[in-house]
Amino acid sequence: MENNVTEFIFMGLSQNEKVQQLCFFLFLLFYMILMTGNFLIIMTIQMSPNLNSPMYFFLSFLSFVDICYSSVTAPKLIVDSQAKVKNISFVGCMVQLFFCHIFGCTEIFILTVMAYDRYVAICKPLHYMTTMDQKVCSILVVTCWLGGFVHSFIQTILTVQLPFCGPNLIDHYFCDAHPLLKLARTDTYVVGLIVIANSGMISLSCFVILVGSYIVILLSFKTRSSEGRCKALSTCASHIIVVILFFVPCLFIYLRPSTTFTEDKMVAVFYTIITPMLNPLIYTLRNMEVKNAMKRLWMERLLVRNKRDSGMKLNGIAIASVVPVST
Repeated sequence: MENNVTEFIFMGLSQNEKVQQLCFFLFLLFYMILMTGNFLIIMTIQMSPNLNSPMYFFLSFLSFVDICYSSVTAPKLIVDSQAKVKNISFVGCMVQLFFCHIFGCTEIFILTVMAYDRYVAICKPLHYMTTMDQKVCSILVVTCWLGGFVHSFIQTILTVQLPFCGPNLIDHYFCDAHPLLKLARTDTYVVGLIVIANSGMISLSCFVILVGSYIVILLSFKTRSSEGRCKALSTCASHIIVVILFFVPCLFIYLRPSTTFTEDKMVAVFYTIITPMLNPLIYTLRNMEVKNAMKRLWMERLLVRNKRDSGMKLNGIAIASVVPVST
């Protein structure tokens, strides 16, 4: 069967005009908070010499992935909230599908790597700096990217080869595997199983690894002092909150047969926009080192600005004192 669909039309989150207006302002605010918070995390870590541990290296990478991941879907959602026809070309849809899954899967892997980093730091502190050196951290980040690329490539190739002959109405706000499989004019049972194996099992296996690693970390608290226990628990609590907010919606969407529910759109909002927006707040509010680093950078910038303004005023006074007064 030939593919004669040149574009798809999104139904969006709602057909109600008032709800669409609310979505426009709400998600515009969310996206601005998301971009500002994650850029602030990256700048703080890059400009603070004391935040040079592997944990902060991975955190800055997570913030970068969050920016990229949300930028695949959020701007289109915001623009479509003001549009009467929410259309996207066939090529644009496949591109969005590819980048959505490459960044989403990379985030899953980086969260797993961050859990391993916390496990080594808390359970094997004497071997931490030798185990998690710069070379190992770089290899882990590259592996996350490669894993995300392979996953997304498989997902996109499976979808782009399906015959789409109409209808072209997607009951979603972005191009994803399950809504597209529903529109394909062929039996998608086998493809649906591959999607579950490719997306669902990756999410489930990483989630099990994460839960297992944090259980081991929590059990190790028995041998620690109360101060060390509180510090380690505070760090792990931030990771656990992020893992729950990101993985539970992903498991709901991808760990099931190729079916779609009306709730899928709202669930997808959590892992594409809400969680990336909350990540900077969760990590900074519960991390004194990051908060102190942000305060120091803010104070340094204020001091530089005050010195610059004072210098400009002194130069202005000096120039005024040497200019002859005409009589």
